[in-house]
Amino acid sequence: MESGEKIYNTMNSAGVISLVTGIILIVTGVVLGVMTIISGAMLLAGKKRVLF
Repeated sequence: MESGEKIYNTMNSAGVISLVTGIILIVTGVVLGVMTIISGAMLLAGKKRVLF
């Protein structure tokens, strides 16, 4: 295999890994954001039942 071909394959692999990592991070961020919003809403709704 020539060095040019090797570099091309390495760059291709790095690009694919970067895209997959980016997609995973975006999905994880959205899921965590939604979970945080739901948790906050539940806390605000539940504060009515707290007696001091």
